[in-house]
Amino acid sequence: MKRLAAVIILALSFCGIADSAYIAKNELQGAPLLCTAQNLSGCNTVASSPYARLFGVPVAEYGVFFYGVVFVLAALELILFDRLLRRVLQGVALAGVAASLYFTVVQVYFIGAFCIYCSVSAGIALLVLVCASLMEPIRVVRKRRQQAPFLPMPPTA
Repeated sequence: MKRLAAVIILALSFCGIADSAYIAKNELQGAPLLCTAQNLSGCNTVASSPYARLFGVPVAEYGVFFYGVVFVLAALELILFDRLLRRVLQGVALAGVAASLYFTVVQVYFIGAFCIYCSVSAGIALLVLVCASLMEPIRVVRKRRQQAPFLPMPPTA
């Protein structure tokens, strides 16, 4: 199951790289995005908003970097098969989902437009997190409570 989840994460991260790279390429060239999905046709509105850049870098480039890191971690997991590596992958995936959630809130409340590519990226990040969680489930280890020895009650006067 762990190997299959790693392969699925590889495929998902490749799709995420392609999605983010398309947006980044069009933004750098100044070309409009192809966006014809009903109710999700605000791609160019989102891409041209002031929220499309973070520290002067297009958010799509952060997406390419994020999915590249996920791809490398999943590929290393197939080779090394290490628990710490799986935990790092879970942390990175959780950060990606948190960022996707933030940018989705920005789209809804600040920009007022939806981008299909952003929604696809958020879905991919969520699926990566689910697969990473299936690879190494978080188990809560509970310590057994030690029972106190039976102490007789002192006699009362």
